[in-house]
Amino acid sequence: MPLREHLREARRRLFLVVLGLAVGLVLGWFLYEPLLAALQVPLRVASAHEGRTVTLNYTGLASALDMKVKVALFLGVLVTCPWWLYQLWAFTTPGLTSRERRYAVGFLGAAVPLFLGGAGLAWWVLPHAVSLLAGFVPEDAANYTDAHGYLTFVMRLVLAFGIAFVSPAVLTGLNLAGIVRHEALAKGWRVAVLVAFVFAAVMTPTPDALTMLVVALPICALYAGALGLAVWHDRRADASG
Repeated sequence: MPLREHLREARRRLFLVVLGLAVGLVLGWFLYEPLLAALQVPLRVASAHEGRTVTLNYTGLASALDMKVKVALFLGVLVTCPWWLYQLWAFTTPGLTSRERRYAVGFLGAAVPLFLGGAGLAWWVLPHAVSLLAGFVPEDAANYTDAHGYLTFVMRLVLAFGIAFVSPAVLTGLNLAGIVRHEALAKGWRVAVLVAFVFAAVMTPTPDALTMLVVALPICALYAGALGLAVWHDRRADASG
Protein backbone atom coordinates (compact mmCIF):
# COMPACT_ATOMS: atom_id res chain seq x y z
CA MET A 1 0.00 0.00 0.00
CA PRO A 2 1.48 3.44 -0.97
CA LEU A 3 2.29 5.84 1.85
CA ARG A 4 -0.50 8.25 0.89
CA GLU A 5 -3.13 5.51 0.93
CA HIS A 6 -1.70 4.17 4.18
CA LEU A 7 -2.10 7.58 5.83
CA ARG A 8 -5.60 7.93 4.39
CA GLU A 9 -6.51 4.51 5.83
CA ALA A 10 -5.06 5.48 9.21
CA ARG A 11 -7.13 8.66 9.23
CA ARG A 12 -10.28 6.74 8.32
CA ARG A 13 -9.73 4.13 11.03
CA LEU A 14 -8.97 6.83 13.59
CA PHE A 15 -12.20 8.61 12.69
CA LEU A 16 -14.15 5.38 13.15
CA VAL A 17 -12.50 4.80 16.53
CA VAL A 18 -13.38 8.33 17.67
CA LEU A 19 -16.95 7.85 16.43
CA GLY A 20 -17.29 4.66 18.46
CA LEU A 21 -15.80 6.32 21.54
CA ALA A 22 -18.32 9.15 21.17
CA VAL A 23 -21.16 6.62 21.32
CA GLY A 24 -19.54 5.01 24.37
CA LEU A 25 -19.14 8.45 25.94
CA VAL A 26 -22.88 9.05 25.71
CA LEU A 27 -23.56 5.70 27.37
CA GLY A 28 -20.98 6.43 30.07
CA TRP A 29 -22.57 9.82 30.72
CA PHE A 30 -25.83 8.16 31.79
CA LEU A 31 -24.03 5.47 33.82
CA TYR A 32 -21.77 7.95 35.59
CA GLU A 33 -23.25 7.62 39.08
CA PRO A 34 -22.94 3.82 39.50
CA LEU A 35 -19.48 3.80 37.89
CA LEU A 36 -18.24 6.60 40.15
CA ALA A 37 -19.59 4.71 43.16
CA ALA A 38 -17.69 1.60 42.04
CA LEU A 39 -14.49 3.62 41.57
CA GLN A 40 -14.74 4.91 45.14
CA VAL A 41 -15.12 1.46 46.71
CA PRO A 42 -11.31 0.96 47.06
CA LEU A 43 -11.10 4.34 48.82
CA ARG A 44 -13.87 3.38 51.25
CA VAL A 45 -12.17 0.03 51.94
CA ALA A 46 -8.86 1.77 52.59
CA SER A 47 -10.60 4.31 54.84
CA ALA A 48 -12.21 1.58 56.93
CA HIS A 49 -9.02 -0.51 57.05
CA GLU A 50 -6.74 2.37 58.02
CA GLY A 51 -9.21 4.06 60.37
CA ARG A 52 -8.80 7.47 58.74
CA THR A 53 -10.49 9.58 56.09
CA VAL A 54 -9.62 8.53 52.52
CA THR A 55 -11.88 10.25 50.02
CA LEU A 56 -11.97 12.14 46.73
CA ASN A 57 -11.36 15.85 46.69
CA TYR A 58 -12.60 18.22 43.98
CA THR A 59 -10.29 21.23 43.83
CA GLY A 60 -12.22 23.54 41.46
CA LEU A 61 -15.71 24.59 40.44
CA ALA A 62 -15.48 22.74 37.12
CA SER A 63 -13.69 19.71 38.57
CA ALA A 64 -16.89 17.71 39.09
CA LEU A 65 -18.00 18.26 35.48
CA ASP A 66 -14.54 17.42 34.16
CA MET A 67 -14.56 14.28 36.29
CA LYS A 68 -17.93 13.23 34.86
CA VAL A 69 -16.65 13.60 31.29
CA LYS A 70 -13.50 11.59 32.02
CA VAL A 71 -15.37 8.83 33.82
CA ALA A 72 -17.87 8.62 30.94
CA LEU A 73 -14.99 8.39 28.44
CA PHE A 74 -13.33 5.72 30.56
CA LEU A 75 -16.47 3.60 30.45
CA GLY A 76 -16.80 4.32 26.74
CA VAL A 77 -13.32 2.91 26.09
CA LEU A 78 -14.22 -0.29 27.94
CA VAL A 79 -17.64 -0.74 26.37
CA THR A 80 -16.47 -0.10 22.80
CA CYS A 81 -13.35 -2.30 23.01
CA PRO A 82 -14.69 -4.73 20.34
CA TRP A 83 -15.10 -1.80 17.97
CA TRP A 84 -11.67 -0.20 18.32
CA LEU A 85 -9.92 -3.57 18.53
CA TYR A 86 -11.46 -4.43 15.17
CA GLN A 87 -10.29 -1.10 13.73
CA LEU A 88 -6.78 -1.90 14.95
CA TRP A 89 -6.92 -5.28 13.23
CA ALA A 90 -8.36 -3.83 10.02
CA PHE A 91 -5.64 -1.17 9.88
CA THR A 92 -2.83 -3.62 10.65
CA THR A 93 -3.91 -6.09 7.96
CA PRO A 94 -5.13 -4.12 4.93
CA GLY A 95 -5.34 -5.69 1.50
CA LEU A 96 -5.87 -9.24 2.73
CA THR A 97 -8.00 -11.75 0.90
CA SER A 98 -11.55 -12.44 2.02
CA ARG A 99 -10.40 -15.75 3.49
CA GLU A 100 -7.70 -14.06 5.52
CA ARG A 101 -10.14 -11.43 6.73
CA ARG A 102 -12.15 -14.19 8.38
CA TYR A 103 -9.40 -14.28 10.96
CA ALA A 104 -10.85 -10.99 12.22
CA VAL A 105 -13.68 -12.98 13.79
CA GLY A 106 -11.23 -15.20 15.63
CA PHE A 107 -9.11 -12.20 16.59
CA LEU A 108 -12.06 -10.38 18.13
CA GLY A 109 -13.26 -13.58 19.78
CA ALA A 110 -9.94 -13.81 21.62
CA ALA A 111 -8.98 -10.14 21.98
CA VAL A 112 -12.19 -8.89 23.63
CA PRO A 113 -12.22 -11.43 26.52
CA LEU A 114 -8.44 -10.97 26.94
CA PHE A 115 -8.81 -7.19 27.17
CA LEU A 116 -11.67 -7.49 29.64
CA GLY A 117 -9.74 -10.14 31.58
CA GLY A 118 -6.74 -7.82 31.88
CA ALA A 119 -9.02 -4.98 32.95
CA GLY A 120 -10.61 -7.28 35.52
CA LEU A 121 -7.20 -8.23 36.91
CA ALA A 122 -6.34 -4.53 37.21
CA TRP A 123 -9.61 -4.01 39.10
CA TRP A 124 -8.55 -6.78 41.48
CA VAL A 125 -5.14 -5.16 42.01
CA LEU A 126 -6.62 -1.67 42.54
CA PRO A 127 -7.95 -2.07 46.15
CA HIS A 128 -4.65 -3.59 47.27
CA ALA A 129 -2.73 -0.72 45.70
CA VAL A 130 -5.00 1.93 47.25
CA SER A 131 -4.82 0.33 50.71
CA LEU A 132 -1.04 0.09 50.52
CA LEU A 133 -0.55 3.69 49.42
CA ALA A 134 -3.07 4.98 51.97
CA GLY A 135 -1.13 3.16 54.67
CA PHE A 136 1.74 5.64 54.32
CA VAL A 137 -0.47 8.51 55.51
CA PRO A 138 0.35 9.47 59.15
CA GLU A 139 -2.18 8.28 61.73
CA ASP A 140 -3.29 11.78 62.69
CA ALA A 141 -3.83 12.93 59.07
CA ALA A 142 -6.58 12.53 56.45
CA ASN A 143 -6.06 11.66 52.80
CA TYR A 144 -8.09 13.89 50.49
CA THR A 145 -7.17 12.35 47.15
CA ASP A 146 -7.35 14.58 44.07
CA ALA A 147 -10.25 13.25 42.01
CA HIS A 148 -8.53 13.71 38.65
CA GLY A 149 -5.27 12.21 39.82
CA TYR A 150 -7.10 9.17 41.20
CA LEU A 151 -9.09 8.68 37.99
CA THR A 152 -5.92 8.96 35.89
CA PHE A 153 -4.29 6.33 38.09
CA VAL A 154 -7.23 3.94 37.70
CA MET A 155 -7.53 4.48 33.94
CA ARG A 156 -3.82 3.92 33.38
CA LEU A 157 -3.90 0.74 35.44
CA VAL A 158 -7.00 -0.76 33.77
CA LEU A 159 -6.11 0.18 30.18
CA ALA A 160 -2.47 -0.89 30.52
CA PHE A 161 -3.48 -4.31 31.84
CA GLY A 162 -6.11 -4.72 29.13
CA ILE A 163 -3.70 -3.80 26.32
CA ALA A 164 -0.97 -6.04 27.76
CA PHE A 165 -3.34 -9.01 27.75
CA VAL A 166 -4.45 -8.27 24.19
CA SER A 167 -0.91 -8.16 22.74
CA PRO A 168 -0.60 -12.00 22.39
CA ALA A 169 -3.86 -12.04 20.41
CA VAL A 170 -2.43 -9.37 18.10
CA LEU A 171 0.69 -11.50 17.56
CA THR A 172 -1.45 -14.56 16.85
CA GLY A 173 -3.58 -12.62 14.38
CA LEU A 174 -0.50 -11.32 12.56
CA ASN A 175 0.85 -14.86 12.36
CA LEU A 176 -2.41 -16.25 10.98
CA ALA A 177 -2.36 -13.47 8.39
CA GLY A 178 1.16 -14.50 7.34
CA ILE A 179 2.82 -11.28 8.52
CA VAL A 180 4.82 -12.71 11.45
CA ARG A 181 6.24 -16.23 11.62
CA HIS A 182 6.81 -18.33 14.71
CA GLU A 183 10.61 -18.08 14.37
CA ALA A 184 10.43 -14.37 15.19
CA LEU A 185 8.24 -15.04 18.23
CA ALA A 186 10.55 -17.82 19.42
CA LYS A 187 13.62 -15.60 19.19
CA GLY A 188 11.92 -12.87 21.19
CA TRP A 189 10.62 -14.95 24.10
CA ARG A 190 13.33 -13.77 26.52
CA VAL A 191 12.54 -10.15 25.72
CA ALA A 192 8.83 -10.87 26.10
CA VAL A 193 9.33 -12.39 29.57
CA LEU A 194 11.52 -9.47 30.63
CA VAL A 195 8.97 -6.95 29.38
CA ALA A 196 6.16 -8.81 31.18
CA PHE A 197 7.97 -8.69 34.54
CA VAL A 198 9.10 -5.09 34.11
CA PHE A 199 5.54 -4.14 33.20
CA ALA A 200 4.21 -5.97 36.25
CA ALA A 201 6.77 -4.31 38.53
CA VAL A 202 5.96 -0.83 37.21
CA MET A 203 2.18 -1.13 37.01
CA THR A 204 1.62 -2.79 40.41
CA PRO A 205 2.30 -0.27 43.16
CA THR A 206 2.35 -2.99 45.81
CA PRO A 207 5.90 -4.10 46.72
CA ASP A 208 5.13 -7.79 47.29
CA ALA A 209 6.41 -10.32 44.77
CA LEU A 210 3.14 -12.29 44.78
CA THR A 211 1.14 -9.50 43.15
CA MET A 212 3.86 -9.01 40.54
CA LEU A 213 3.79 -12.74 39.73
CA VAL A 214 -0.03 -12.72 39.50
CA VAL A 215 0.28 -10.04 36.81
CA ALA A 216 3.40 -11.23 34.96
CA LEU A 217 2.77 -14.97 34.74
CA PRO A 218 -0.56 -14.76 32.84
CA ILE A 219 1.09 -12.45 30.28
CA CYS A 220 3.96 -14.94 29.85
CA ALA A 221 1.46 -17.80 29.54
CA LEU A 222 -0.48 -15.91 26.88
CA TYR A 223 2.73 -15.26 24.93
CA ALA A 224 3.59 -18.96 25.16
CA GLY A 225 0.12 -19.81 23.89
CA ALA A 226 0.54 -17.38 20.98
CA LEU A 227 3.89 -18.98 20.15
CA GLY A 228 2.39 -22.48 20.25
CA LEU A 229 -0.44 -21.47 17.91
CA ALA A 230 2.06 -19.81 15.57
CA VAL A 231 4.20 -22.98 15.41
CA TRP A 232 1.12 -25.11 14.66
CA HIS A 233 -0.13 -22.71 11.99
CA ASP A 234 3.23 -22.27 10.24
CA ARG A 235 3.95 -25.99 10.10
CA ARG A 236 0.50 -26.67 8.74
CA ALA A 237 0.87 -23.88 6.17
CA ASP A 238 4.33 -25.12 5.12
CA ALA A 239 3.06 -28.69 4.75
CA SER A 240 0.11 -27.67 2.60
CA GLY A 241 2.15 -25.19 0.57
